[in-house]
Amino acid sequence: MKNSKEFMLLFRYEPSNEEPTQEQLQEMEKHWGEFIGGIAMQGNLVSTHQLGFEGKRISPDLTTEDGFHISDSQIIGGNMVLKAESIESATELAKKCPILFMGGTVEVRDVIPMN
Repeated sequence: MKNSKEFMLLFRYEPSNEEPTQEQLQEMEKHWGEFIGGIAMQGNLVSTHQLGFEGKRISPDLTTEDGFHISDSQIIGGNMVLKAESIESATELAKKCPILFMGGTVEVRDVIPMN
């Protein structure tokens, strides 16, 4: 891909106390596999991670708390780094993300390499 840049997709969703059924889990895995596999087959996948439910928050005064940050009733559930020619191209790829069909959101951000 000519002049490709890296972009991170941040997947956010509202946490729920309801456990999905086995059928729902299988359906979600299928959709995520198709989404990630499609991007990988195009040669655009750099990495992807699903976040767990254990975490620690560290405050500026160095105190720590168990848990993770919830903003606007949503948590970050994972991320993906992909290659695209522009943020618009990355956004078009992100529009196929299964999290959107589950009521979640995708944030597309450019990645600035650290030298």
